[in-house]
Amino acid sequence: MGSYVPRQCGIATFSADLARTLSEIDSTLTIDSVAMSDRTDYPYPERVRCEISEQDLESYGPAADFINHARYDVLSVQHEYGIFGGEAGSYLLRLVREAKMPIVTTLHTVLREPSNAQREVLDELLQLSERVVVMSKKAVGFLSDVHAVPLDKIDLIPHGIPDIAQAAGSDFRATLGIEGPMILTFGLLSPDKGIQYVIEAMPEIVRTHPGTTYFVVGATHPNVRASAGESYRESLVALAERLGVAGNIRFVDRFVTSEELVDYLAAMDLYITPYLNPHQITSGTLAYAVGAGKAVISTPYWYAEELLAEGRGRLVPFRDAEAIAKEVCAIQSSPEERLEMGRRAADYGRQMLWPEVGRRYLESFARASRESSERLRELVHPTQLSRWSPESLPSIRLDHLHDLSDDTGILQHANFAIPNRPEGYCVDDNARALLYTVFLAELKPLSARTARLQSRYLSFVHHAYNPDNGRFRNFMSFDRRWLESAGSEDSHGRALWALGVTARRCEIASRRHLARNLFELGAPALLETTSLRTWAYGVLAIGEYLLAPDSDPKMRLLLRTMADRLWTAYQTSQSPEWPWFEHRLTYANARLAQALLVAGHTLENQAMSDAGLDSLAWLMDIQTGPGGVFAPIGSNGFYLRGEERSMFDQQPIEAAGSVSACLAAGTLTGNPVWRSEALRAFRWFLGENMLGLPAYDPSTGGCCDGLHAERVNRNQGAESTLSYLMALAELRKTPHSIRTRPMETFSHEIKPV
Repeated sequence: MGSYVPRQCGIATFSADLARTLSEIDSTLTIDSVAMSDRTDYPYPERVRCEISEQDLESYGPAADFINHARYDVLSVQHEYGIFGGEAGSYLLRLVREAKMPIVTTLHTVLREPSNAQREVLDELLQLSERVVVMSKKAVGFLSDVHAVPLDKIDLIPHGIPDIAQAAGSDFRATLGIEGPMILTFGLLSPDKGIQYVIEAMPEIVRTHPGTTYFVVGATHPNVRASAGESYRESLVALAERLGVAGNIRFVDRFVTSEELVDYLAAMDLYITPYLNPHQITSGTLAYAVGAGKAVISTPYWYAEELLAEGRGRLVPFRDAEAIAKEVCAIQSSPEERLEMGRRAADYGRQMLWPEVGRRYLESFARASRESSERLRELVHPTQLSRWSPESLPSIRLDHLHDLSDDTGILQHANFAIPNRPEGYCVDDNARALLYTVFLAELKPLSARTARLQSRYLSFVHHAYNPDNGRFRNFMSFDRRWLESAGSEDSHGRALWALGVTARRCEIASRRHLARNLFELGAPALLETTSLRTWAYGVLAIGEYLLAPDSDPKMRLLLRTMADRLWTAYQTSQSPEWPWFEHRLTYANARLAQALLVAGHTLENQAMSDAGLDSLAWLMDIQTGPGGVFAPIGSNGFYLRGEERSMFDQQPIEAAGSVSACLAAGTLTGNPVWRSEALRAFRWFLGENMLGLPAYDPSTGGCCDGLHAERVNRNQGAESTLSYLMALAELRKTPHSIRTRPMETFSHEIKPV
């Protein structure tokens, strides 16, 4: 993935050359390209199977779907900040976060002092990459020092070049009509190329070596042409005329093919890169020139210092026409020295020939696949998990909760730990936030700021209620427009659960009264729902509401209706091997078992209680990964009865629901095993999971959005953060040893993990 020919871009040429080389090395490989496009009319070759409009964030998602569906073995990313959309090319992250194969990233730019945005983007890209390829030793040092990339993750592979020695340079010189010395600079023109300083040197060069011709080969960079037209090229032409050397300079104003470029390189006597940017970490043009086995002069940018060391070329100061003239004349005056310089360059350049570079890329790809497979095997059989005392729970941090909340409510999503305002709000998350603040207030008095947020969350849920249909709306845009007249059934159930808890437990009377009234308005709509999880949330909601002062006892009939629906679903679907409510495990699974357990206790129905315990014990057994770690059902495929369960993507909501359900089981049975199970599920947040990586971020108080097969999703959205905070709060407020019923009533045998 990168830009691709016919786009006029150095990375486009590199991508095409690498793809062609790999196919030539092994014809059995399938090498396809995802092309980054800055316009819509490129006549791409057949190899380009997918095209991304680089400034359109929405086009990155379908591209991720395409490469995942095609099941490629490796994704090779050719990275340059400028060819991807968003600040510092951040749109790229949307695709690589979703890629389901090992990623090998080639960095065409590595900065010693990146901006904050550049650092954040590259840090995540490097973390998501199995291996990283750079083209210079200095780049290796920067990755290690600036981005803390382990050295054994970095592959130093030089820039690929064609076999220029095979070209017939003398024939091409004759075609060009060149008899005297030939100097060459090629590449897309832009003011930072410094070509004006070579032109300023030409009068002295021509005086010393008459007949010298300087070729400037390449079209103006498309971005420069779009903003400034041909003003730079025109200024160079005018400068040559003013200095009286226009007859000694030829401008080849077009993007030449690789084959034609090889001819120019074979024909030249001396190559110059007078670039003005000292921080350039790689240069395909300079690599080509060294591989040509000719004398090279360059300004001392990073890549040139490394490539031209040990006598492979000469360095001149930046912006110094006099120094350029002096070096050119000295080299032209010493043919033996010029040839020796070219020989050293050619010897060094052999390792840069495309067949050798291609083989090294294939080795990197193979290593990425191998290491990815090995790590996945380690995830299946983890041996070194973080040691954490079961009762030394983390302290409560609300920084990220506060950052996500504004004067409307809590925002749904985040980019990393930064609130993502364009995606707005939802009643789901505001109900969760309301529920959490009620839980938190049972542990300690709320701060003034958090107490205000509690009021804001309740206000959002209140505003979400639509009296026209008795349902809660769910999604609201950032400009406070409701996007629907009714949300999903599940969001309705979650809103009622938060209201039921608030009506019973909130310490502020006005909030309890509003929650109770709103609950009574929204509860009847439960009768029209068909979702198992909505019924479960309804049971949990009504169970709380009935314990509130002044609750309507007639709601007990609604509780029985919801419980009977769950009970019927369980009886219809369950078997000794599959004691569950439906023929698959999907999301929020533990809430079903928890609701049936609570319903049985409230309605004094022992069969329901036992079924709730049986199903929860079975679920916790299913949700066990190698080494005993908690491993919830992955949302990338779920678990259909009789088929393989999905291990990833694992979601924080599943860990939180399992903590809550196990604590409820422990409270109602007095069996301490359930608290152990709750702690096992909670430790998933802290790194005792199949990746051995924490989802909780102690620096922000937030929680990452899930575990993919090989990495953590580093976005810290509201659902994930609230899942962590609620699980922590419930563990903190539940006594370590509870025995409210005799242990004999716990009919399901569950062995400690």
